Amino acid sequence: MTTTDSPVVEASPQPAPGGDAIRVDQRLHPMSWLFVLLQQLKQFIVPLVAAFFFGGDRNELWPLIGVGALALTAVWRYLTYRYGVSGDALVVRSGLLERSVRVIPFARIHNVGLQQSVLHRLFGVAEVRLESAGGQKPEAEMRVLKLADALALEALVRRRGAAVEPAATAVAPTPLLALPPGEVVRLGLVSNRGLILIGAAVGGLSQFSPRLMPNLIEHWGQWALGWASDNGTQHPVSLAVAGVSLVLLVVALLRLFSILLALLQYYGFRLSESGRRLTVERGLLARWRTSASRRRIQAWTLRETLMHRLLKRRSLDIDTAVAEQQNQPRALRELAPVATPAACDALIEHLLPRAAWAQLDWRALPARAWWRLALPGLPFALLFTAIAAWWIGVWALLVLLWLPWTAYIARRHVRAAGYAVNDELVAVREGWWSRHWRFAEIDKLQALQLTRNPLDRRCGTATLWLDTAGAGAMAPPLRVRFLPEADAVALYERLSRTLARRPLRW
Repeated sequence: MTTTDSPVVEASPQPAPGGDAIRVDQRLHPMSWLFVLLQQLKQFIVPLVAAFFFGGDRNELWPLIGVGALALTAVWRYLTYRYGVSGDALVVRSGLLERSVRVIPFARIHNVGLQQSVLHRLFGVAEVRLESAGGQKPEAEMRVLKLADALALEALVRRRGAAVEPAATAVAPTPLLALPPGEVVRLGLVSNRGLILIGAAVGGLSQFSPRLMPNLIEHWGQWALGWASDNGTQHPVSLAVAGVSLVLLVVALLRLFSILLALLQYYGFRLSESGRRLTVERGLLARWRTSASRRRIQAWTLRETLMHRLLKRRSLDIDTAVAEQQNQPRALRELAPVATPAACDALIEHLLPRAAWAQLDWRALPARAWWRLALPGLPFALLFTAIAAWWIGVWALLVLLWLPWTAYIARRHVRAAGYAVNDELVAVREGWWSRHWRFAEIDKLQALQLTRNPLDRRCGTATLWLDTAGAGAMAPPLRVRFLPEADAVALYERLSRTLARRPLRW
């Protein structure tokens, strides 16, 4: 029986032309079964460790039977897995009783990802993922290859993929950006990755003692309040001291963990360019390497939070035509995790030379648009005030003091917002406290949508949505909000005419 995910063709037994080093029917690394087994054992690690070291329920050892079955499956996978080159495609064979042959044209491979954990580096191997645009899983996932074989496969994909990229040539990689340790520390300061570690620690500790975290918080409060009382401070001040000190401690721990996590993930970050292909390599203990063609970039996001501004830094992300799979870092997303504004602008100018990023003519939104931004929250504020007044009386009217602050925020947002359009690029800027610039080449736009809700019709405004492929879940939308209706229609028609004259580029 043969099962396939793409049309099956018989692989030629001769090596592919061009002197490629990857022969037909290449095996995985002899220790690949171990890495496959470890990947499958992740769900059993916690109960097994708890049972052995903390005296858990011995019934939790029953999964060991499943572990044995997984070990046999991993060995079977190694013995039956083959890959090789046939003409202009990579052929992957697996299975013995139920055979599968997958033929992957090189032109279909849009991204090559290499990952190395600490164990991978000890054995000198790497895990390889070959990915395409829009797929919900990799075209091929090889666990694991010798590092030399993995790099040879990456070079082969790049070389064969040049057939669909005439401008691509086999040249030495050109470094575009490198992050020294000091910049990685700044990245930890501007990010909130420490929340991940603290959340994981709280969840893990709560499994062993549900009262552990409440007890820690209680002891901290007793220590802080006792220290304040010894100094003769009144109770309200003591409470404030305890609260402020606890907040400062949590903030300090968050930043510390964020720095540690940034060092683990981004140490040795290097962005390089080879022909028209971009490659990123990063990681302290585990190394991660991925590459993607420049023509696969669909949209760009330039970010600047308050902490970015304090450190005079920005971040530059991209969307590529490759989907993500269950939080796996499949596609190239971060061109500059943290860099100076000048370095970010230089990257954009280099990678988008025809877009004239520095010369964009930004147009601001009309000043009166702040009404349109503030109005949706007004009915909810009045309703909440009425309900609160019914419960606590006239003191609930203090809630209305929130309205002037809302109006101030709306004014600041409208003052900071704007958009720019030229023959090559459409760009939008939004945000006040945290700012971002979202832009894309006009040729990469897939859809335009002009929307007006009842409030827009009342205020004479409209919102233009611009859709591209590969947008990440956390990426801000590409849209021009609260334009006067005539301006929104004119911009919609201009972009529609431009798209109608040009073929869609991927």
